[in-house]
Amino acid sequence: MKVYLAGGLTTGNIHVDKIEKVLQELKNDGLKIYILESFLGMASRRRAKNLSCYADNFMLDSGGFSFLSSGKNIDWERYVARYIEYIKANNISLFFELDIDKIIGYDRVKEIRRRLERETGKRPIPVWHRHLGKQEFLRICDEYDYVAVGGFAIRDIKIAEYKYIPCFIDEAHKRGAKIHGLGFTNLRWLNICHFDSVDSSSWSIGNRYGRISFFYGRRIMQHATPAGRRGKSLPLSIHNLKEWVKFSNWAEAHL
Repeated sequence: MKVYLAGGLTTGNIHVDKIEKVLQELKNDGLKIYILESFLGMASRRRAKNLSCYADNFMLDSGGFSFLSSGKNIDWERYVARYIEYIKANNISLFFELDIDKIIGYDRVKEIRRRLERETGKRPIPVWHRHLGKQEFLRICDEYDYVAVGGFAIRDIKIAEYKYIPCFIDEAHKRGAKIHGLGFTNLRWLNICHFDSVDSSSWSIGNRYGRISFFYGRRIMQHATPAGRRGKSLPLSIHNLKEWVKFSNWAEAHL
């Protein structure tokens, strides 16, 4: 299982120059780096796009999730055009559709999905949510070779329901599709739900809440930051990034 580091490499506490130096050091140590970034962060920050050069695999999220509770009035035609332009200009291979069906309806989402395919010449990763029903999940698994399950971060799928996820993963694999767990960060359930890939922002959340991460060979845990290190966000960010890259490399081989 590939664990992509999400939510912080372009918006967190580490300046882009510092990130590039740390990522290069990790690569020099023979570690693989998997990065998932939001279009909102990548497109709005100068040189942020260079980070994809350091990734062994890179995923681009549309950023649509950020608007679900913002109440902002978005010109979606213009937004989609910019998203397409960015994907083409930066030769992005793995990118998610705009899973904003709760805002604009699923029929419109499917129209945008087809537009992404038509104008990029590539297939986006469709995102399934539970309200779409199991039959729609099976349909997109038949049609696409990489699909995603969303709703974990906003608890649309509750922990008590995680026991059903392996069945969905099996169905995807039966149909020859890889499956990604969007925002699936529950470390205990990673040993049970064998996604092909997931993404986690836990490494950067630790920085914001003063938590320090340590990889213990088979698991990664967060602890309260020692009093003497509180407020030192840059060293903490770098430390947590390194520990999560170590964990992601172990996860690829063992989960």
